[in-house]
Amino acid sequence: MPHYGGQALIEGVLMRGKRFVVAAVRKPDGEIHVEHEKLTGIYATGLTKLPFLRGLVILWDSLSLGMKYLTLSANLQSGEEEEKIEGTTLFLTLLFSIGMAILFFFVLPTLIAELISRVFDLTDLALNLVEGLARLSVMLLYVWVIGFSKDISRVFAYHGAEHKTINAYEELVEITVPQVKKFPLAHPRCGTSFLLTLVIFSIVVFSLLGPMSFWIRILSRIVLVPVIAMFAYEIIRFMGDHMENPIMRLVTKPNLLLQNLTTREPDEKMIEVAITSFKKLLQFEEQME
Repeated sequence: MPHYGGQALIEGVLMRGKRFVVAAVRKPDGEIHVEHEKLTGIYATGLTKLPFLRGLVILWDSLSLGMKYLTLSANLQSGEEEEKIEGTTLFLTLLFSIGMAILFFFVLPTLIAELISRVFDLTDLALNLVEGLARLSVMLLYVWVIGFSKDISRVFAYHGAEHKTINAYEELVEITVPQVKKFPLAHPRCGTSFLLTLVIFSIVVFSLLGPMSFWIRILSRIVLVPVIAMFAYEIIRFMGDHMENPIMRLVTKPNLLLQNLTTREPDEKMIEVAITSFKKLLQFEEQME
């Protein structure tokens, strides 16, 4: 079965397939606006099929397409449909976003661990464990805090609608609002699961590097982010493909529980938007078979 994925937008849902991406957004007047595009360039190359390298492609895909369609969904709410973010502007925006994420989730925890190590006499292993716990704490705190925003809470509800729709499809049931409502909010290949896996795997990798100075540790964290992301993606993909295994279901439990922070129960109108996006994607994908 093909791996379909997506992400929540502002009052909308983005769905991505092998060849197309479709976004459905509910406008203030209640109409569902649908946009689509064919995936070209790097998405049409063999890189999307190569283990590990495909993780970087998917990550860039999530960032670039996500930023583009988040902007579109925001503009649809304000009525400014012509504004676009692309080309150099998109690249610089993504570069800034990635830089801030690395600073916040990788550099800051390393700094916190370094400050703690100056108060307590920590072994190298303990230092890496403290850093990993700090990284996990920063991530959880960030997700928990932004969830209090009313606007973000609605985005999280659309995230839940996206998961429910894909879960229904993968269980081979009819994709209708009443049927989709019955399915769980969590999905094993969710980006939230990816983040938790990335954090846990980073603890293992950084612990194997051995002792090093503070600035070398900072540099190593930045340089190794793409490598850790590639492995994290393959781990998530493998676990998602083997959910019938009881041991795998147990291993993925923390990932699924974490999604309680990034999903909310959607209403029927939100589910309708997710279904609209997904069915349109299936239509385009099937035309290319």
